[in-house]
Amino acid sequence: MDKQFYVYILASKPNGTLYVGVTSNLVQRVWQHKHNMVEGFSKKYSVKTLVYYEVHDNAESAITREKQIKKWRRAWKLRLIEEKNPQWNDLYNRIR
Repeated sequence: MDKQFYVYILASKPNGTLYVGVTSNLVQRVWQHKHNMVEGFSKKYSVKTLVYYEVHDNAESAITREKQIKKWRRAWKLRLIEEKNPQWNDLYNRIR
């Protein structure tokens, strides 16, 4: 089986602070965010709720997508989240 890569969005609360990241191990990376093991922005602003993710077949496409989303206006990011997760549920339990 080929390795998969993920672009993910964490939120501090519904419509709160957002963090966009990329990883090859989504379960582990979100767990690290939830337990304040990732220094920087997500720890400083308590951004721990997985509200969106997408799967990519290779690192290059995931990184390109992450950079694209990071450049988007906030309203576009909110729309992306709400199309798949209108209740802003924490998706972590679905992936572990």
